[in-house]
Amino acid sequence: MTNEERAKQFMPFDALKGLREELKKREEKYLREKKKELTEEEILALSKKIIQIKKGDTIQITFFYAGHYVVLKEEVEQVNTVYKYIKIKDNKIAFEDVLDIEIIYDA
Repeated sequence: MTNEERAKQFMPFDALKGLREELKKREEKYLREKKKELTEEEILALSKKIIQIKKGDTIQITFFYAGHYVVLKEEVEQVNTVYKYIKIKDNKIAFEDVLDIEIIYDA
């Protein structure tokens, strides 16, 4: 028996093609979180923090994206108060999706 034939004996066998992908999709669906509603006081405190942020600041931001809360610690590229978003790298984060912001380093 050649090494190649011997190796075939130990190759994984997937009897139900696509089962793993479907299970992963379902797991993702059930692990999603609901977006938390902020109180008026929390919104006001968050607004005060957003006003203080300027281009070049390093911030840690927690925001809601695709059913999950994501935490980024990056440098701010832009704060747009007209369209209400913060741009960090390739992410445009809407103010309404922000849960918390902490300014790590002022530019």
